[in-house]
Amino acid sequence: MTTPKTTPRPNERATGAPPPPVPTPAFLRRFFRRDRFAAGAGIRLVDCGPGRAVARMTLKAGHMNGVEVVQGGAVFTLADFAFAVACNSRGPVALAIDVSISFLAATTRGTLTATATEVSRSARLSRVEVEVRNGKGAQVALFHGTAYVTRDSIHEVAVRAGPRRSPGRGRRRQG
Repeated sequence: MTTPKTTPRPNERATGAPPPPVPTPAFLRRFFRRDRFAAGAGIRLVDCGPGRAVARMTLKAGHMNGVEVVQGGAVFTLADFAFAVACNSRGPVALAIDVSISFLAATTRGTLTATATEVSRSARLSRVEVEVRNGKGAQVALFHGTAYVTRDSIHEVAVRAGPRRSPGRGRRRQG
């Protein structure tokens, strides 16, 4: 008597299947260029590797709040982007399930750098800590994030999503 083979659902690897390949830094840079929100905030990925990422944002007038300090959402976006790269840097897609941020100092100008380090990882959870520092090296914020590690491969997601289109460059309406 033979046991019927089961086909894994799209987001599940077959039992015993090899883990997805670890993405190269070049792949991660290309993949995270898809993050239009981070790009709109002026965030760029400076460095990355397994379980780590460094992202930078040069502050502009649009980052300031009503009292002329960097808006908390801008700092959060920078830290969240570095977190996303770090927890997705090992191959499987990881999605945030819990994050928190502590703002330590107000900033009014210059550049902010977020350094993310994965501090623990299991088959299903990734825990990442992110330090945000100003151009003088002083801490601006501390961010802690937990991500759920899926069975999807970041490589497969990139293929399914296809090339990113620039806004306004889609198919033209006819008639």
